[in-house]
Amino acid sequence: MNTSKNYIFHGEECSGERIDVFLARQVPELSRSHIQKLITEGHVKVSERHVKANYKLQATDRIEMVIPDAKTVDIAAEDIPLDILFEDTDVIVINKPRGMVVHPAAGNSQGTLVNALLNHCGDLSGINGEVRPGIVHRLDKDTSGVMVAAKSDEAHIKLAHQIKERTASRKYLAIVHGNVKEEQGVIHAPIGRHPSDRKKMAVVFSNSKDAITNFEVIERFGQYTLVACKLLTGRTHQIRVHMSYIGHPVVGDPKYGISKQPFSIKGQALHSAQLQFVHPVTNQEMKFSAPLPDDMQKILVQLRRINK
Repeated sequence: MNTSKNYIFHGEECSGERIDVFLARQVPELSRSHIQKLITEGHVKVSERHVKANYKLQATDRIEMVIPDAKTVDIAAEDIPLDILFEDTDVIVINKPRGMVVHPAAGNSQGTLVNALLNHCGDLSGINGEVRPGIVHRLDKDTSGVMVAAKSDEAHIKLAHQIKERTASRKYLAIVHGNVKEEQGVIHAPIGRHPSDRKKMAVVFSNSKDAITNFEVIERFGQYTLVACKLLTGRTHQIRVHMSYIGHPVVGDPKYGISKQPFSIKGQALHSAQLQFVHPVTNQEMKFSAPLPDDMQKILVQLRRINK
């Protein structure tokens, strides 16, 4: 399948603008990080020469960009059961279990959601340089709940735009340590790589991205609180980092939580409870919910019993 595309632009109306920013605006189906990768790999030329992603365009520049054929990813389809909440020719909405990795990576090449989706769907979208990734947004391995995958390129582009522009709504439930005093609040703190542990994220004020989480208290248990969190941005480990930052880490969180806790749960007590978006083809408003998994239900039962 030939998926390569060639683009030619001129710099008259974008003088002084970074080339990666300009191309991201001109070709909105590509993420800025994907465009930066194309620049690094030599698929972008400005007036017949290669440049860096931070190159400032000049009015006389002629920009050429070639998007090469999408690579067929070497991911095996696996017959893994899926809890499907909705499916049509463009999207599939699933309730991901805790413990399932979303996309294959080093150390997790099998048993992932993508392995399961490839077996069930046969093919997924081909945005971001791969023929069949399908993943528009991710959940951490040990976060359960609702997520959507794209089965067509059109669906992928439009869903990714909704998430980027915050028109898609994502609501999470989390059991956190401590008594959250406020009934509701906003955590507005930038997130980037941890300065001393590259495997973790942290609230840092340099080399970071803006991050906003709304939270609301649902139920109190003295030393623990059930909260609902709504993401206004989509940073890696955002809720986990933000709740830890305000002194209320998620129960069971192996990276940002408290090592000793009395509950039997493998991973953080964090669940994607609700996802709302506009169908990328039919334009129908869609809303999906997934009930709390058994492990979080058991924790709540235990806390309610203790706090009677």
